[in-house]
Amino acid sequence: MLIDTFGRVATDLRVSLTDRCNLRCTYCMPEEGLQWLAKPDLLTDDEIVRLIGIAVTELGVEEVRFTGGEPLLRPGLAGIVERCAALEPRPRMSLTTNGIGLERTAGALRDAGLDRVNVSLDTLRPEVFRTLTRRDRHRDVLRGLEAARAAGLDPVKVNTVLMPGLNDDEAPDLLAWAVEHGYELRFIEQMPLDAQHGWTREGMITAGEILASLRTRFHLTAEGEDERGSAPAERWLVDGGPARVGVIASVTRPFCRACDRTRLTADGQVRTCLFAREESDLRGALRSGAPDEEIARLWRTAMWGKKAGSGLDDPSFLQPQRPMSAIGG
Repeated sequence: MLIDTFGRVATDLRVSLTDRCNLRCTYCMPEEGLQWLAKPDLLTDDEIVRLIGIAVTELGVEEVRFTGGEPLLRPGLAGIVERCAALEPRPRMSLTTNGIGLERTAGALRDAGLDRVNVSLDTLRPEVFRTLTRRDRHRDVLRGLEAARAAGLDPVKVNTVLMPGLNDDEAPDLLAWAVEHGYELRFIEQMPLDAQHGWTREGMITAGEILASLRTRFHLTAEGEDERGSAPAERWLVDGGPARVGVIASVTRPFCRACDRTRLTADGQVRTCLFAREESDLRGALRSGAPDEEIARLWRTAMWGKKAGSGLDDPSFLQPQRPMSAIGG
């Protein structure tokens, strides 16, 4: 069990497979990209599977989310999924992706054992997509979403970040589109994870503003806390249901008290929180020949020291040392 001093138990593991990405989203990284991790620093496929196996069989992890960077850039992704699907007990497995490449891989990932996907899409307008991502790949993302739905990777969730002056007027249109296509839309408050440290609290579109915009066109009925559980998204029924929309208010409504996550970076570090400034090295133990029991002990120790909150509700909060592309979303 991965328990901390506040009694929270981590059963959800986020695994970053690579720090690389084929987009350059303005809220994540500069146009020229970042200094990528050297290949020897990255966990190998075998190392990733071993660590996930320890988490599942020794530490009580029940759900695994593969992230990046962009996880579809990992050559051995389908094989990793297939090997993790063979674990006992079998974890639920999902993938967070920008959707580029999903059209050609959705079926294979489903066959390997992937259960569902979260796809990032911030706009319905191709020209705004180009501005936000610095790439002309809007059509590819839409095709990837369609392929995921056709492959049965349900529910297909769409993650959206609203940016002032770019797409902050699109919330109702995005929800209408998601309902029409059978996707579950989740708005995410922009978080201070950009490598260029351009984030400001004043320039962020808040959960309250998002909901106010949606209510100009839709009737929203809040789900109860029992329905939410430890999920980061507050959810609302749209016009009485069954369609739902979620809002992840990491900054204005932190949900740290119910957090059940542990994170593994692409270079084998445990992070107890997306915004943590400290990491615990598992890669070194792996490569020095440590047995599973020792690695499990190191992981438990790291989680025991998890802080009460992310610090995002503190006006003096400073950005973490590593950008989101390096630690996983």
